[in-house]
Amino acid sequence: MALDQDTYDQLIDTITRFVTERLRPLEGQVAETDEIPDDLIEEMKELGLFGLSIPEEFGGLGLNMTEEIGIAIAMGHTSPAMRSTFGTNIGIGSQGLVMAGTDEQKAKWLPKIASGEIITSFALTEPSAGSDAASVKTKADYDEAKGVYRLNGSKRYITNADKADLFTVMARTGGEGARGVTAFLVPRDLPGLSVGQPERKMGQQGAHVCDVNFDDVEVPAENRLGAEGEGFKVAMRVLDRGRLHISGVCVGAAERLIEDMVGYAGEREQFGKPLSDFQMIQAQIADSKAECMAARALVEQTAKKRDAGENITMDCAATKLIASEMVGRVADRAVQVYGGAGYIADYGVERFYRDVRLFRIYEGTSEIQRSIIAREVMKAGG
Repeated sequence: MALDQDTYDQLIDTITRFVTERLRPLEGQVAETDEIPDDLIEEMKELGLFGLSIPEEFGGLGLNMTEEIGIAIAMGHTSPAMRSTFGTNIGIGSQGLVMAGTDEQKAKWLPKIASGEIITSFALTEPSAGSDAASVKTKADYDEAKGVYRLNGSKRYITNADKADLFTVMARTGGEGARGVTAFLVPRDLPGLSVGQPERKMGQQGAHVCDVNFDDVEVPAENRLGAEGEGFKVAMRVLDRGRLHISGVCVGAAERLIEDMVGYAGEREQFGKPLSDFQMIQAQIADSKAECMAARALVEQTAKKRDAGENITMDCAATKLIASEMVGRVADRAVQVYGGAGYIADYGVERFYRDVRLFRIYEGTSEIQRSIIAREVMKAGG
């Protein structure tokens, strides 16, 4: 482990209390205002949450994947928007830099990312390039005389874009397909870069997504991340890791929903006895618990394989598919157990029902995960 066991146990205990005592009481407020309070963000920075996965030499905690999954599960017990506040800093917004950055790039950016002074964002999706990520149309033309790449194009549904100071941008420097895509580190303050208004969404209020537009943005050549044509490879490595993290959040959300179901079923009476005495209610809870336990075991197993240096492309796809589909079923059962109350905003179950729906879409839809699994299985079979 990156941390000794006692230190890690203390960290988990601290974050669990933070979730219970500080975050959960504010879930309704965040959903209503669509904003995370500034004081909460500062507390997250003080806890080191913005640097969980950043190497210690750059000011982060340097957690391995198994340790990070434990944090993700703990954070899953509150509104997903809370975790999203620092999620891009420790995931898709920083890991391309950690994996493929030069020593100079890392020294320049990672310490400020780890402290939360810089918020990062990952700009891959476009109006015509979602699941088909290799078809990005944003162009990056090299101006040899000035030593810059000129970026032109638009990105869509970019998480934390309205707060981001640094974007990891995938743009086309070559021909069609994956081999023509290159990654760039693009500061927000470069002339020609603009960010649209946050989109109105079904759920996860407090976590914003926006369009990002590039109009002749001059990006210094030293801000290229890796070699030309390696951007798609970088993106896929980042997404493998991100899918595993999100799977941990799904498990945590399911555990929270099961706790809520059990609590409500024990208190609510019908026909003179608590709901928990009815076998069909017990079946809803039992199925949810069994599926959640199975997903958690798969998440933890895959994290250990990643820490051991194994190829986990198929494992990450399978883990995200299982975990994200599982939490959707658990949320649906929770609404059913609550009955009419589950459809009313006061109880929060309907909010989670909407919040967890996104897990089956971002960082690769369930359909994309199935395609990856099938491809890897057939490849292994010759």
